[in-house]
Amino acid sequence: MQNDNPNQLNIEITEEIAEGQYANLAIITHSHAEFVIDFVNVMPGTPKSKVKSRLIMTPQHAKRFMKALAENIGRFEAAHGEIQDLEQVEIPMSFGGPTAQA
Repeated sequence: MQNDNPNQLNIEITEEIAEGQYANLAIITHSHAEFVIDFVNVMPGTPKSKVKSRLIMTPQHAKRFMKALAENIGRFEAAHGEIQDLEQVEIPMSFGGPTAQA
């Protein structure tokens, strides 16, 4: 089938990426030129955790991401009820890596 819309973006995903990575902590740092989001899976009773995935984006894309996430959370809550924040987790900020720098 031919692509009749020249502005349509076709996106492919490999099986490995489609499996995803579970994360229960996101550490966000930024510089004047970029936002860095590190996704971590912290397990109870484990003193050390590794970054599972890192996203690096421009401030403009970070803001668009924030708006898209807020919109999707709103849709989810409209369908399933308010998401309850069950706990306040305090994570020490010396998590073993450098802060983002451009």
